[in-house]
Amino acid sequence: EMNSLLSLNLQSAVVFPNKISTEQQSLMLVKRLLAVAVSCITYLRGIFPESAYGTRYMDDVCVKILREDKNCPGSTQLVKWMLGCYDALQKKYLQHDCFCLQTITECYHFKFKYTHNGPLLDFGSKNKRSDSTISCADTRKASVLLIRKIYVLMQNLSPLPSDVCLTMKLFYYDEVTPSDYQPPGFKEGECEGMIFEGEPMYLNVGEVPTPFHMLKVKVTTEKQRMENVDKSILKHGERNVPVQVLRGDRDDPEE
Repeated sequence: EMNSLLSLNLQSAVVFPNKISTEQQSLMLVKRLLAVAVSCITYLRGIFPESAYGTRYMDDVCVKILREDKNCPGSTQLVKWMLGCYDALQKKYLQHDCFCLQTITECYHFKFKYTHNGPLLDFGSKNKRSDSTISCADTRKASVLLIRKIYVLMQNLSPLPSDVCLTMKLFYYDEVTPSDYQPPGFKEGECEGMIFEGEPMYLNVGEVPTPFHMLKVKVTTEKQRMENVDKSILKHGERNVPVQVLRGDRDDPEE
């Protein structure tokens, strides 16, 4: 059942709706985009073998989509985590998803806001557009641009060590999340923060708005891994802030 649940979302991961007129349509798109982004990151960083991925297209961009592979327990575990993220996301509890490699040499932050009837109405977007002016074309363009930027960034980062360990931490909107809530595949965290090895550099990769949601993607990596990256691909997103402990939004270097 788990495999069919995720494949239902992932097989159609690159199909954009003609119109995003309901919250359910928006939620499905955000789930698909999260799946594509996480799949691309793990594929391009060489975390799982080729057999753990299928191939799809997002417009003219070829993307690799993670799937369960009985010969690769790690990919099965990540599929379970993704389903847990989906559960928290549709309940409007999920604020911040940290997807980390090593202890911690790279961290991928997926931040979620709910723009209708959610805990926070203002995401603080630079564009300051009202929800009603976000068209499906805007969402589609931003989605493709986000995946393109992830591809370019992943292909330019220095290789990871051979003994990579992958973890995922979820942060919730405390004011709406039950104190005993944990989605499937997750347990109560032992500490709020994550210790980052080396000197971190913060990158704003992109954001995707819909009339009902906002997804932001940021990457924290060791500064030395960024030496070969063309900074123009991320425009003015790079940040060099010497913060050694990463927490939720409260200590975000940008916000």
